[in-house]
Parts: sequence; structure tokens; C-alpha cells
Amino acid sequence: MTYKTLTWEVADRVLTLTLNRLDQLNAFTVEMAHELIDAFERASEDDAVGAVVVTGAGRAFCAGMDLSSSGNVFGLDESLSPTLADMRERRDDPAVRDGVRDTGGRVTLAIYNCKKPVIGAINGAAVGIGATMTLAMDIRMASEKARIGFVFGKLGVVPEACSSWFLPRLVGPQQALEWVLSAEIFDAAEGLRGGLLRSVHPPEELLSAAHVLARKFIDGRSPVAVALARQMMLRNSAQPHPMAAHEVDSLAMFYTSLGDGKEGVAAFLEKRDPRFGGRASQMPAFFPWDA
Repeated sequence: MTYKTLTWEVADRVLTLTLNRLDQLNAFTVEMAHELIDAFERASEDDAVGAVVVTGAGRAFCAGMDLSSSGNVFGLDESLSPTLADMRERRDDPAVRDGVRDTGGRVTLAIYNCKKPVIGAINGAAVGIGATMTLAMDIRMASEKARIGFVFGKLGVVPEACSSWFLPRLVGPQQALEWVLSAEIFDAAEGLRGGLLRSVHPPEELLSAAHVLARKFIDGRSPVAVALARQMMLRNSAQPHPMAAHEVDSLAMFYTSLGDGKEGVAAFLEKRDPRFGGRASQMPAFFPWDA
């Protein structure tokens, strides 16, 4: 797929995915949503990609939804009257998928399902969907110039992109509610204090710092074990009882011990670097376990 709103660049197994609507401060559109979904699904299956870093072109990360679009700016079909039953039973029906489902949520679900670590390098303004799309990423790093806002209340709409699931888990319900209900824009220091961000960097150092961290996640690591570990942390922590984690942990440990685990043990005993042969495009049969 040729992207019109993104750039795709891979170096040393790190994919840099850049939101690229420079003249519109990388404002989000339905077209960008479709391209992001494709990019994350593509990266998930591409063995040349070990990790993903997401950033924005120019001085913004993503200035939110492009509100200049004609018709329903969120791309929704106003002729429909959807129900929860439609969402649960017909979510992949084209009418519901394209006319009802929140496009930001479809993007964050693609990030959530990705088998590669994802790092957000928030280089500037990240408001609305520009903020919520980062919540499904594993790490959020920001420039000192970043400004973040869950500004939905100012528009009379609600948080989207599965943020009501992600944000309270990341920062706690109290902080999540304060940021959402106040709808205020805050700086990177506040994001760091509140637990949203891992670290804050001078603008010129942000992207290189994100790439260094990405390589720590993938250099000398089994792609299969990395994919499993990421999904185990994201999915098992939301289970009601640790037995659910034990079931998955057991299968993951069993199958990795038969594959790259043998090479990892041999490399340790022989005091050499491992040469893992597993591929994230070829996962054990039990994966994904809660699809």
C-alpha cells in the first residue's frame, strides 16, 4: 500500500512511522486511520520490522481530528441507529465497520494487536485522537515542546480510541478523569508527573532516544518471545484471576522452550550471542489466545 498521510522507513529493524500531513499539523482523517491500520497490521507480519516508533512530521505529533471535513467530520453514517447488539454481532459488517465504529478505536486496536513493540515519540501537539492513539503504544516519550490534551469535552463529544480502557490503567482513574473532564491542554512535564509519559527530551534528541530504546527491545531478542511477552503483559493484566495468566504463561513457556529457548540456553552456556531463528510471522498455534 502506498501511503498518502504517513511515511514508512525501516533502519536496523526499527520502523519509523511518521504522521505526515505537514500543512495540517498532521490532523487525523479517515484516510489516515485506514493507513495506520494497514501499517500496523503490515508491521506486525513483516519480519524485517522488529519494533515501531511513531512520530509526527514538523512541529506537531497530531493536532486531533481534521474538523474541516464535509459531512460528519468523524466519518460516521448519520442515517443509522446502531445498538450494542450491532457492535457485538455485526462489528465487521461494512455498514457498521465503516459507518458506526470509531476510526480511532480501530487504529488503537491495530496497535494493541501488533506483535512488535510500539514507542510513541510525541514531538509536538498531541490532542484529541493525537493523544488517545498513543495510549495503546507500549512507551510514550515526549519532546519538551509537546502539548497534550484530551479535549473532547470542549467539542461536546466523548473520549474515543478505546481510551476509557487504556487511560485509567495507565494513570489511574482519578488522573484520567481530571484530564478528560477538564479538557485542558497540558505540557510534557505534567504528562510525566501524571504517569502518561516515560521520559521528556530536548526536541533534537527525542527521535534518537526512541530509536535507542527500540533497539534495546529487539537486539539479541527472539521475535517470537518479544511478541508473546508484549501480548501477555497487555492481555493478562486485564484478566480477573491470575490462573488465566498461568494458562497462557504455561503455553508460551512450553513453545518458546522448544524453539528459540534452546538456542538461548545454548548461547548462554557457550558464552556467545544467540542466533534466534524464530519469526513473529510464524507464531505458535495457540496465538492469539483470546481472539
